[in-house]
Amino acid sequence: MKKVHIVLWLAACCLLSFACEQKKGKGEEVATNNNLERAEMTLDSLYKHYSVLETNLLRENYPFKDDYKATYLASEEQNDAPNQYSYLWPYSGTFSAVYALFETSDDTKFRNTLDNKVLNGLEEYYDTKREPYGYASYINSAKESDRFYDDNVWLGIDFTDTYIKTKDQKYLDKAQIIWNFVMSGCDDKLGGGIYWCEQKKESKNTCSNAPGAVFALKLFEATLDSSYLAQGKELYEWTKKNLQDTDYVYFDNINLDGKISEAKYPYNSGQMMQAAALLHKITKENNYLEDAQNIAKGSYNYFFTDFTPNEGEAFKVLKEHDVWFIAVMLRGFVELYHLDGNKTYIDTFQKNLDFAWNNTRETNGLFNKDFSGKKKDERKWLLTQAAMVEMYARMGGIK
Repeated sequence: MKKVHIVLWLAACCLLSFACEQKKGKGEEVATNNNLERAEMTLDSLYKHYSVLETNLLRENYPFKDDYKATYLASEEQNDAPNQYSYLWPYSGTFSAVYALFETSDDTKFRNTLDNKVLNGLEEYYDTKREPYGYASYINSAKESDRFYDDNVWLGIDFTDTYIKTKDQKYLDKAQIIWNFVMSGCDDKLGGGIYWCEQKKESKNTCSNAPGAVFALKLFEATLDSSYLAQGKELYEWTKKNLQDTDYVYFDNINLDGKISEAKYPYNSGQMMQAAALLHKITKENNYLEDAQNIAKGSYNYFFTDFTPNEGEAFKVLKEHDVWFIAVMLRGFVELYHLDGNKTYIDTFQKNLDFAWNNTRETNGLFNKDFSGKKKDERKWLLTQAAMVEMYARMGGIK
């Protein structure tokens, strides 16, 4: 009789454990779908408010005003010229956003959006008048514009990711064309490194070299060509040697006189974190994992701050930066999480995204950039909305 009771007790425990696992799995699925639903809703809002009729191009801000002037270009002449359409950099954010939705959901409708809308519009920026071919900062039908190495790197990463997922050669072909352009921006001054702008070769920036390393390592993953691995390592080591601070967070750039611009932006450290994680994934060398974890800890301490909302529990809120910089930083945290399983940083991002949905998103479906919800933006930048799509989509893939 005692044995019967033990058998029944064990059976009950197994059933209870199975039920808990089923409940847990269902809860995880709901959370995942919640992020994906938010990503898709934000993408719909983006296209509703930024699309230009009868084109695949987008406005840069909402509400649109034709006196808008970009502040992030190298040329003063180009800075002063108001433009009807988005510059390449904000437009490219839609590539990352739609690809992230496609990658996480595996829904072919997002690949269709990518091919038929995003990439068709992107070709308006593709410059074949200058060699090597690359993407210009503004559309080809306008006056000739500067070409930025970092703008092209972001596109190259997205094209490579799309190839890895689909194995469609057209994406890899484009990625390799972009790689040739990016490498044309590298020389021996300062011991190596990629410049920021083709027309203004005055500084070598973390934002061109850190994602340059990520791009090379992804090309290695796509092709198994060892030259990409070697170039990825070289760019990583150059950036670490020249631009890392003692807190493991990265400075912005170094000019040709050796002077360092000490501004710190989330995407720079995030890309070095991702590069280190990819190098560990490829080589299995633990020093790269340690690098990634140190950058993660330093970034967490530097780019987040304690925050107590009017309602709810206190948490670490993201400090105010361009939201796309934060989205690119998230890529590094996600890459590291897949290696070490430490969910501390991922959970903090989720709290920020949950709070943003309820406190920084307006009735038109567009987001302000202050994650604390205290400040409102008069104009909503296209790249901010694309970044929110990307972050919700990437978080939707976390298990």
